Amino acid sequence: MAERLEDDEIERKLPDDWEYDGDEIIRVYTFDDYLTAATFVEDVAELADEEFHHPEVVLRYDEVEVRFTTHDVGGVTEKDLRMADYCDGEY
Repeated sequence: MAERLEDDEIERKLPDDWEYDGDEIIRVYTFDDYLTAATFVEDVAELADEEFHHPEVVLRYDEVEVRFTTHDVGGVTEKDLRMADYCDGEY
């Protein structure tokens, strides 16, 4: 089982443009249009399914909000940070 990270470790390792809020990490990606945003969501969904670590995703017209947490431990783990990096790579 993954181990919950301490707040200071999360802040130190948090990728650029991500925020740490309570028990999750959050980023809002912006796009030129809805179709591009929807394609990003599809790419993130495929990656999340491969990793069996599914974020909360909110799709809006020109932006996508992504939130990661590890529910089993009630907070952020290395897996959440790794998935954030993967999402950034898809962007």
